[in-house]
Amino acid sequence: MDWPFDQPRNCAVFTLRTVMSGQEPIVRVTHDEEDHGWQFIGPSGASIKQMMIVALEEIVELDESVFQVADIPPGWCAVRESPAHPWVRAVNTHS
Repeated sequence: MDWPFDQPRNCAVFTLRTVMSGQEPIVRVTHDEEDHGWQFIGPSGASIKQMMIVALEEIVELDESVFQVADIPPGWCAVRESPAHPWVRAVNTHS
């Protein structure tokens, strides 16, 4: 399968311990405008205490549904209510 993200598989991305442990699903994906970085956040929101850096391919292994939003442009985000709901794309208004 072709890699659809604009960053390589081993690119460092931000996520949360609660996401990586399986306690929370990914419900918000942001693609940063400044550096084209990626963030994968759960429903409890971003927390410095819970923040961790992992390789982008680890996120994909955890939840392949993020492939569906790999094409969001920098400065955009995708959100969903739960893994059972579709991703909704929008300009990222959270800084």
